[in-house]
Amino acid sequence: MIIKASAALRNDYSSISDMAKETKEPIYITRNGEGDGVFMNIDAFEKREQMLDLREKVLQAELERLSGAETLSVTEARKRLRDRIDAL
Repeated sequence: MIIKASAALRNDYSSISDMAKETKEPIYITRNGEGDGVFMNIDAFEKREQMLDLREKVLQAELERLSGAETLSVTEARKRLRDRIDAL
């Protein structure tokens, strides 16, 4: 975990930005010794958002399955996808 003071972000933005790009990790920003925010590289942020979106979709599908929704075998799902592609 990387922690930097808000003054470091204000006074040396370039090195904080470079660190975020290199580590691909969030950098926790403190103000007066207390947590205040998080700085992240935009590519790492977008990747994280995509991962969270995928997890949400998987969870929703699992909840639907557990509630008795219709499911497909892998073979049937592939067949339906091929049929859709062929229809184009």
